[in-house]
Amino acid sequence: MEEGPGIAAFAALMRAHAAVIRRLDDELEAEGGMSLGWYDVLLTLGRAPGRRMRMQELSDAVVLSRSRVSRIVDELEREGYVSREPCGSDRRVIYASITREGRRALRRARTVNVRGIEDHFASVLSGDELETVRCALERVTAANCHTAPTASPAR
Repeated sequence: MEEGPGIAAFAALMRAHAAVIRRLDDELEAEGGMSLGWYDVLLTLGRAPGRRMRMQELSDAVVLSRSRVSRIVDELEREGYVSREPCGSDRRVIYASITREGRRALRRARTVNVRGIEDHFASVLSGDELETVRCALERVTAANCHTAPTASPAR
């Protein structure tokens, strides 16, 4: 059975994503002292207004670990990188906040992650190819989300 260009492009995207994510995760574990899932949650919290988010908003905002956010926050809390705070006006709402130690860990890991993105993704493509990929994927994201894409290249 012959696959069309859409299926072939999507398969190539998924293979490239899996290969690069594996490399980034391995490097972050070895050099940054954390998983890519931890990094994703810390980066999201670090960019949030007041460096805190409702747990549900955090689950909706992370890129890599949506189904595991609660477990990751538990792990980060044990490390002292995140704290949980109840909402004063609604006892059902819990906020996750990045701590000072979490911000330090994020800065250390960010260096590893940015270098990995450059080494395993950006350096393989020309400037024009990077711009084409960015524009195309932002269009796909916008067509499938209710909000505009917010991921930065440093993820």
